[in-house]
Amino acid sequence: MLISQNDITDLCRILRAGGARIVFTNGCFDILHAGHVRYLAKAKSFGDVLVLGLNTDASVRENKGPTRPINSELDRAEVVGALKSVDYVVLFGEKTAESIIAKVRPDVYVKGGDYTLDTLPEAKIVQSYGGRVEFVDLVAGRSTTNVIEKIREEMKGQRG
Repeated sequence: MLISQNDITDLCRILRAGGARIVFTNGCFDILHAGHVRYLAKAKSFGDVLVLGLNTDASVRENKGPTRPINSELDRAEVVGALKSVDYVVLFGEKTAESIIAKVRPDVYVKGGDYTLDTLPEAKIVQSYGGRVEFVDLVAGRSTTNVIEKIREEMKGQRG
């Protein structure tokens, strides 16, 4: 379910008051693949409710370049929101997820194993209020960039 930034703080407060352990992760999730699905399932396993911070189209372009995203933010939100592991999706437009994390205040913040505590700017804010940071191993060979590259190679082969 897509929820606005204006409502996310109150929602998380209500969930927490009911005893829910809130997990947060974030990313672009442009072309959904098995690596995403496995990652999100693992993230959900750290708690009761998974809130996914989804980069807006503008922030994806800033992070990934002018040809991305392939799918619009609302389409991406609908697709990831349909996964059984994802409970809520909230859009954010900043380069990092620090401001949205301050609103969610997750018990557990999950990122891919390509990050460390030193390279993850959001880690400090999570740790400042006693939250935990967890890293999940990425699935080798599974990435949106790889999917796009494979499609490009296929297209070249059909033309040439």
